[in-house]
Amino acid sequence: MQQSLPPSDIVQPAEPPIPAETLRLPERGFAVSRPKALAVSLVCWAGWGATIWAVLNRRTEPLDTAGLMWFRSGPDLAASAPGYVTEAVRDTTALGGVFLSTLATVAAVVALLFLKLRREAVLFAATVFFGWMLNNTMKASIGRERPNLVPYLTEAVGMSFPSGHAFASAMIYIGMALAFASMSKRHSVRYTLIGTAMAISALIAWSRVLLGVHYPSDVIAGWLGGAAWAFLAAALLYKPARAAADSEIAQKLDPTQHVGQATR
Repeated sequence: MQQSLPPSDIVQPAEPPIPAETLRLPERGFAVSRPKALAVSLVCWAGWGATIWAVLNRRTEPLDTAGLMWFRSGPDLAASAPGYVTEAVRDTTALGGVFLSTLATVAAVVALLFLKLRREAVLFAATVFFGWMLNNTMKASIGRERPNLVPYLTEAVGMSFPSGHAFASAMIYIGMALAFASMSKRHSVRYTLIGTAMAISALIAWSRVLLGVHYPSDVIAGWLGGAAWAFLAAALLYKPARAAADSEIAQKLDPTQHVGQATR
């Protein structure tokens, strides 16, 4: 039986509302191929390991210098592009910062829950949580100082290798794309979604070099590590996430369960 609401809590619509029975969620829950995700992850991990080896053996210095100098000109090594381009680069890099990336993560988890994709929501949340721990461990292990070849165009603190922005953007946006890919069973849609996330995260990573706060090798390693972890988590954490999503605790925390109970 539907519970009656107090008059003060009822919205008075300007137009007739859409009847509830006409709203339908599409088919969903098409999990990504774990063998494919694992294969992509292994390729990315191999590139990540090769980059670490090259950095430790000082093989990346020509690339690092050329990358940092590419966006600079003049005796003061200022940005060679107009001011609006530099501002656009700062806006791009903000997408990989702690605040906006965390906001995007929370929004994606909530959206997945309301789409009744609790398994994907748990998997994505676990990917981000354990990914941050992995990134902090890698930074502490390498301990590379930030570049001092060019003036910084934004604030930056902490160690340089690997780039936290590059790792986080790859981990979060690719992980998000893998989660929402379960909304479609068409390979073309899924590949487009994941490919777009990879391109956006790569732009965020490269923006750190343009701003002068990371070497190219920092962002290459960070992006490869973040992408590798996103695909590896999709392969290895799938079953634990499914079990957690089906648990009684997860059902109680699911906002869609409370919405359903309130309308009965």
